[in-house]
Amino acid sequence: MPRLIRAIYRVAPDAQALARCAAQHFVEHAERAVAARGRARIAISGGSTPKAAFALLADPAESWRARMPWSKLDLWWVDERCVPPDHSDSNYRMTRETLLDHVPLAPGQIHRIEGELEPEAAAARYESAMRNHFRLEGAELPRFDVVALGMGPDGHTASLFPHTQALHELGRIAVANYVAAKSSWRITLTWPAINSADAVFFLIAGADKAQTVHEVWMGPKDAERLPSQLIRPVGGILTLLLDRAAAALLPAPEAEGCGTLERKE
Repeated sequence: MPRLIRAIYRVAPDAQALARCAAQHFVEHAERAVAARGRARIAISGGSTPKAAFALLADPAESWRARMPWSKLDLWWVDERCVPPDHSDSNYRMTRETLLDHVPLAPGQIHRIEGELEPEAAAARYESAMRNHFRLEGAELPRFDVVALGMGPDGHTASLFPHTQALHELGRIAVANYVAAKSSWRITLTWPAINSADAVFFLIAGADKAQTVHEVWMGPKDAERLPSQLIRPVGGILTLLLDRAAAALLPAPEAEGCGTLERKE
């Protein structure tokens, strides 16, 4: 029987408004998780769009910094490049400089991917850390409260790139993935691990993403070419936060800049 995949999308007028929308999304999900379970376990992505949201979360002049339950957060990463933590390409470094250096998070709340290690060793250590933290047994997957994703013009998300081996991994939580198009190794959460989250949201900006956004959520399924189609959280909450340029080929949003997309698989 075909499964109905539903996504709620929200369109911001520009990059600044999109960053504010993302900051609000982080805080609201963290507050909800802490109210329900006492902690919020969040997995984040790198890139220029989340960087702007992190800057808002770290800004003492913004209400989100005061609202965020920092002492009850556990921060994880969706993916990482195989570089040292002080490398300019490191997702961890970007987050540290933009957010971590400016907010009250203890070292034990920050769970980075050790990109400086050999790729397979880095993936194994990261998976082991999650298994210990979440107290997982057997084939259990971590249940993040929220996972924040980006999407590339090629349809990749996390470091799940088109036509790469990680797309076929069903039993692992984190894997090393060689990306021939980038001539580099990446460490990434697998799509089953991402889909085990209570909520997942995409943060997407730029006109160069518009055609891909349309194909991923309105076109036929072709996850080998468009890995973002693999994301369908078991919690049932999939949200797209887009700027106007990225949303240009979607149906006009309904009231208050929001709309709903549905796709049968």
